Amino acid sequence: MQHTDTPITILGSGNVATHLAQAFHQAGYPIAQVWSRDFDHAEQLAYLVDAEPVNQLSRLNTTSVVYLMAVSDDALYELPLDLSLREALVLHTSGSVPMSVLRTTSRHHGVLYAPQTFVRTQQIDYSTLPFCIEASNPVAMQMLHRLASSVSDKVYEVDSDQRRWLHVASVLVNNFGNALHALSQDLLQKHGLKFEMLQPLIELTTQKAIAEEAASHSLWKLQTGPAIRHDEKTIDRHLTMLKDDDTLFELYQLMTRAIQEHCTQKEETKQ
Repeated sequence: MQHTDTPITILGSGNVATHLAQAFHQAGYPIAQVWSRDFDHAEQLAYLVDAEPVNQLSRLNTTSVVYLMAVSDDALYELPLDLSLREALVLHTSGSVPMSVLRTTSRHHGVLYAPQTFVRTQQIDYSTLPFCIEASNPVAMQMLHRLASSVSDKVYEVDSDQRRWLHVASVLVNNFGNALHALSQDLLQKHGLKFEMLQPLIELTTQKAIAEEAASHSLWKLQTGPAIRHDEKTIDRHLTMLKDDDTLFELYQLMTRAIQEHCTQKEETKQ
């Protein structure tokens, strides 16, 4: 479906900007311009979506219906001060910056946030990408909902406070999750083992989490291991093995305590 009546201007040229520009371009929206402080970066993205590259805010057109600001959090506190777009729908994509940062830019403003890691060269099935949306008024919400729904089947209305908590949870499962994988990889390599040996375990754990959340909304039911069994001999043995690595020693203790405390609370709640 073509959306020729809704031209979009993209501000930013990084990973998020690249994916969203391509997602909306593929959905039939004309991408009018791509702005970046670095003209070469603007040009590279503009080429992918048949847009005009610009590196000066003064050269932004005033005819786009949507202005999507996929820039750093710091830039979100600077750029809106230099823009006045009046009736356009102005959006940012940050998980931690409140919607109100855009209030001086346009009365129709909002947030289009996707809790996802974007890598410029990695393909994404945009139809499954969760879009969390917030808008300043009913008109803006209607426009934003139509925009998001044209790309994804998963659109959620999420306010600024909820979005901040979602961002924290995203850091836990993604950034911290990957760090745990990396620490495990380092540990295995140190002892002559391959990380690929854990691949089936990682895949099954993820599959079970997705299935269980859909079924009962309680991932603690899936918890296994020495912590939930209160297997103190195994826990002490592991801690002895990790005693020369302060980071892993502390993490093991912390996660063991968290598992035991949460699972104990769950059992007490049932009684």
